[in-house]
Amino acid sequence: MKHAPTVLPLLLAMVLPCTMAAAGNTPGTGATASANTESAPAIGIADRFLVLLDAGDHAGAHALFDDSLGKSLSSVQLGDVWNALPRQFGALRSRGAARLTAQNGQNLVFYRHQFANAALDALVAVDARGRISGFRILPAAAQTPPTPLPVADSAFSERMLQIGDDATGLPATLTLPAGDGPFPAVVLVHGSGPHDRDESIGPNKPFSDLAHGLARDGIAVLRYEKRTKARPQDFAGGHFTLREETVDDAVAALALLRRTPGIDAARVFVLGHSLGGYAAPMIARQAGNVRGLVLLAANARDLHDIVPEQVEYLAELDDAVTEPELQAIAAMRAQRDEIEAMRGGGPAPAKPMLGLPETYWRGLLAYDPVAEAKALKLPMLLVQGERDYQVTVAGDLARWQKGLSGRADVRIRRYPALNHLLMPGQGRGNPQEYLKPAQVDAAVIADIAAWIKAH
Repeated sequence: MKHAPTVLPLLLAMVLPCTMAAAGNTPGTGATASANTESAPAIGIADRFLVLLDAGDHAGAHALFDDSLGKSLSSVQLGDVWNALPRQFGALRSRGAARLTAQNGQNLVFYRHQFANAALDALVAVDARGRISGFRILPAAAQTPPTPLPVADSAFSERMLQIGDDATGLPATLTLPAGDGPFPAVVLVHGSGPHDRDESIGPNKPFSDLAHGLARDGIAVLRYEKRTKARPQDFAGGHFTLREETVDDAVAALALLRRTPGIDAARVFVLGHSLGGYAAPMIARQAGNVRGLVLLAANARDLHDIVPEQVEYLAELDDAVTEPELQAIAAMRAQRDEIEAMRGGGPAPAKPMLGLPETYWRGLLAYDPVAEAKALKLPMLLVQGERDYQVTVAGDLARWQKGLSGRADVRIRRYPALNHLLMPGQGRGNPQEYLKPAQVDAAVIADIAAWIKAH
């Protein structure tokens, strides 16, 4: 049986687009008590919550939420999300035993869910009063992210750093070429979703490939855990924009890199992938002192236009669009139209696309990455795989080309066999290929390195 299209690979790993309120302290409710050290009460509450969801009692499950989560996510929305999982990922085959950890005054209870086409973790956060303060669906690999060990290589060295202060900082890895420097350097900025520093998806780690490949060619690289991955509690208030999600941390990473010994502070670049490339002009303007931009598979179009297009593409991939798929496409188009209406003063969407708040969408509506890039007058390298169905040659690269036409300091590189991860494949692009082990194409890394060294 064919299921409604999953938007799992949306702009690279927006794992469950309808991501809900994150676990963590909720602003405005006062300080929470210390984490409950006895697992039974928290696990019992989380178990009851999942049983109610499975039984279709979404109102009963919703009644277990604290006030803040209950206001941000209705029982109808909760039911829509839960019911969408088997349509997106296939039938549920098993649910693992509860696994408990404590963080920021919360008990976090994880349950591994094995669907026919994916393994996901349901995270239920239970506060000291026994209320559910957060609920998220995560990729299974995100359950206990290990701290990556430095790679041993005679051509470079790696050491751990932190972006920001001890209270809210993000773990990072600096990859330095062998030698004394000073070296040109680049900050890697993630695409959509809660990414680790390697931008891992399935067995693939494109940011690790880039860091090691560029360092072997004499370029230092700083990569870090994305805030939505490392500190989801920072978004528990539900009101944030692209700046809080991506831009501010990239600016802080650039500042750290410029003051790091061995780095040529006058030759620090931004390399953004997918939504990170879309945000790169904003990052450069806010940061200042950026030498240039590398835009990898960077979308130029509005996100709310791209999402329905991706859902439709995936539905049509097997040349047979089912009724559930048609309903999913129609729902995405309706959400797109609601967001677009805000541009003309319309109200906030009743059910925001991807579960992202009104503030996020209004911020994107006010931002034009191509116009921003054009105003910067910085050298740029645009890299595009021609098999990329998420950020496309016709839809996105053409807009960059048109907006930046006549600029002698803008270079474009196209690769016929590469997908959204800049990894090789055959035939029409599809999400399954992201789950096959591969590496960022060596030609891409060589071209980026040559361009950076020329500037």
